[in-house]
Amino acid sequence: MGSIDNGNSSSSSSSRPSSLDVAIIGGGIAGVTLALGLLSRGIIPTIYERGRSFAEIGAGIGFTQNAEWAMKVLDPRIHAAFKRVTVQNGTDWFNWVDGEKEADEDGRVAMIHSMYLGERGFEGCSRAEFLDELVKSVPQGTVKFSKNLAAVVDSDGDDGSKMELEFTDGTKAFADVVIGCDGIRSRVRQIVVGDANKAAHHPHYSHKYAFRGLIPMETALPVLGKEKTETRHMYLGPDGLALTFPVAGGKLLNVVAFVTDPKQWPYVEKFTAPAKKSDAVRAFEGFNSTVRSIIDMLPDELNKWAVFDTYDHPLPTFIKGRIALSGDAAHAAAPYHGAGAGMAVEDGAVLAHLLSEVNADHDASQDPRRRVVLLKKALETYNAIRLERAQWLVQTSREVGHIYQWQDPRVGSDHAKVAEEIDWRCRKIWHYDIENMMAESKEHFRKQLEGM
Repeated sequence: MGSIDNGNSSSSSSSRPSSLDVAIIGGGIAGVTLALGLLSRGIIPTIYERGRSFAEIGAGIGFTQNAEWAMKVLDPRIHAAFKRVTVQNGTDWFNWVDGEKEADEDGRVAMIHSMYLGERGFEGCSRAEFLDELVKSVPQGTVKFSKNLAAVVDSDGDDGSKMELEFTDGTKAFADVVIGCDGIRSRVRQIVVGDANKAAHHPHYSHKYAFRGLIPMETALPVLGKEKTETRHMYLGPDGLALTFPVAGGKLLNVVAFVTDPKQWPYVEKFTAPAKKSDAVRAFEGFNSTVRSIIDMLPDELNKWAVFDTYDHPLPTFIKGRIALSGDAAHAAAPYHGAGAGMAVEDGAVLAHLLSEVNADHDASQDPRRRVVLLKKALETYNAIRLERAQWLVQTSREVGHIYQWQDPRVGSDHAKVAEEIDWRCRKIWHYDIENMMAESKEHFRKQLEGM
């Protein structure tokens, strides 16, 4: 892809103090990576996190080459942190296999599709370990915990005034720009599109949930063998699928086993619920012995994780004035492509560059009214660059989930058709040109400023 440009060379923002007050709502991976990208460009943001400490839910996470390149553009420290906690596949391939048909006499499963992932493969890690590594680079004082956003008061900034942030504990803060990285339960999303919009509220249940668990590698390796434990495998089948890949330095095998659920999710305020291994055993009793053995190795006490997304009510916009959404707050997607976190890093690369351009504008540093205008144009550029791709991810993630579980009537369990759908969708995600995205962002913003 050529040389890496993380935006520092195009502005002088790193040579003088920031003139922008940037509020990031949410201290997960989306919020912390954006903060690091801004810090590397001389902008000192404040992260407001509703929890009492940094925390990431979920077991394993993976990034493909587009996401890794976006990390380098956003801030090379992010990529370095990922590499310190990652586990590389034993091979450079991602295998989709028939989870219903038994392996042949030599133990080979029925291959549906296999994709080369590049020289380092599709690497995975623990979400919590990745976040812990990232926050080591966040300066003390950047984060304020136990800050649950209630409202953002914006006078439209015609006089150059800052926005007022109100928190549920009665405290207030002020900011030139607010970026909502507050996840699937985003309060900022409600502020952006208004409470009357169906897209404002919690994403909807996709009638699928996953049993998630970690198997010690010393348990998994003798049962599955080296190839099945070192390489990402997706076992497809009727109304279910199981994904496995190594995490925690190769000490654990991450298992995510999805099933279709015709019922409504019974819990209003939570996306996880306790489950028994016996529940998973029943759900996958129609799968082959390889999948059943994976399920059998899970611990007796499990959690099931509901799959919610924004497919049913996609957001019409990611911005409102000087407020923007990023990551799951903007485009919560089902996890079947494993691309949600990577999409948040792509968002952050564009946002960090555009905000650095505003910060570098000498006139904006002297004239608050000009700063407001530039910020609005910067966020309009962000929306123009990111909306279509991110919304497409939400759409394809829901659709490929049906394909993986043989529920798409156009495809069914036909291996050739399934392989074709997998191939073009994955390539559109993985082979995205990050440098071109950045170039388009710069050009679009430049045109926004013509005549000013």
